[in-house]
Amino acid sequence: MDPNDTVLLAALFLAVGALYASVGHAGASGYLAVMALVGVAPESMRSTALAVNVVVATVAFSHYAAAGHFSWRFLLPFLIGSTPAAFLGGAISLPADWLRLAIGFLLALSSVRMAIANHHRHGTRREPRDPPIPIKLFAGALLGFAAGLTGTGGGIFLSPLILLCGWAEPKRTAAAASLFILVNSLAGLGGLLQAGWTPTLDLLPLAIAAGLGGFAGAFLGSRRATPRTLNLLLAAVLAVAASKLLVPSIASIGQRESSVLEEHQPLPDRGVPLHPIDE
Repeated sequence: MDPNDTVLLAALFLAVGALYASVGHAGASGYLAVMALVGVAPESMRSTALAVNVVVATVAFSHYAAAGHFSWRFLLPFLIGSTPAAFLGGAISLPADWLRLAIGFLLALSSVRMAIANHHRHGTRREPRDPPIPIKLFAGALLGFAAGLTGTGGGIFLSPLILLCGWAEPKRTAAAASLFILVNSLAGLGGLLQAGWTPTLDLLPLAIAAGLGGFAGAFLGSRRATPRTLNLLLAAVLAVAASKLLVPSIASIGQRESSVLEEHQPLPDRGVPLHPIDE
């Protein structure tokens, strides 16, 4: 990797890590977006994002857990439901562009819904209600399946579900999401290692930069930020993740549809070829 690209990526990873870790996320969708903008080789993007995800998710979880916001009782059923479902989702192959388009649209709606709900709830407070274990298991299975299909840690699905359903307050949600992402990212990274992937030195400055950003973001999110601020930050994170899924999918679908139309266009009529008459 070019040294100038490494410096630029490190700066961008630091900013992404800080933003995402402030709400308990690790930033995979943000890292993929900035790598695509800089022109990183596609074959190395997924492994880089997952490896950095593990670093930032670990930092975020340690901050939120140390601040007293984590509960095994709350998260464990989600993890039990999600783990086998994520494995199943990862083994299924669906039309990638349409799948990303649908999920990106849902994330965009969630982002808008989070921002609107946060605005209307300002000044009012409702006690969170922990859902029954069967509902957590079912929700975890759905989220794990979606995470497996999309190759993400699943936090972008878990956080808005918990908050919009009123199951936990923002800081407990961030703590739960950070460990949820860490477990799924470790599983994905383990699969890559088993397939023969080995980390390179290019990964080190990016992981350090994202880790430093994550440290600052998670500290502020877990100890300084108000619930209202965290909700707005999460809405911004969801919007970034949605754009990462929507923009490439729309472009790819448009190109494919154009190609199909060109293939089915009738050939121009050039008339009946004339052959010389034998005399």
